[in-house]
Amino acid sequence: MTPELAHDLKASVRTIVDYPKPGILFRDITTLLGDARSFRRAVDELVQPWAGLKIDKVAGMEARGFIIGGAVAHQLSAGFVPIRKKGKLPHTTVRIAYSLEYGIDEMEVHADAIKPGERVILVDDLIATGGTAEGAVKLMRQIGAEVMAACFIIDLPDLGGAAKLRAMNVPVRTLMTFDGH
Repeated sequence: MTPELAHDLKASVRTIVDYPKPGILFRDITTLLGDARSFRRAVDELVQPWAGLKIDKVAGMEARGFIIGGAVAHQLSAGFVPIRKKGKLPHTTVRIAYSLEYGIDEMEVHADAIKPGERVILVDDLIATGGTAEGAVKLMRQIGAEVMAACFIIDLPDLGGAAKLRAMNVPVRTLMTFDGH
């Protein structure tokens, strides 16, 4: 991606100071999603490395990953799989516990959402500490998926999440970075 495109997309992200707690700079992508040109460019850039390759499913992490992942899946002519918080899916599920900044949570997918060997891309809006994304990779692998990559609009590299995924042999694609938390 060109520096000009990254700058253009970065300008469409709103920063909210001291949310959800003092000292945090929250990177709000709802402004990017609300701008048709920025949203389209972000989806196109996330799709670009996979165009023409066989991707079976795009798995989106709750909740902004549903928005972005649905658009990416559509562009790739792939199925979409929602990765939900525990207790939100109505059918038989497979679940995994994962670490958050201040504790443990659980996420799940329908047990029949992905067939063994299917090629999957994980999608979310932002990667920070990587706990949720790491859990999603483990969950996908647990049900037999071949995780081809993890894609995010924003990377907060100071928090190390993208590096964690790369250490798990998962290629990471991000469109922009922000320093700090």
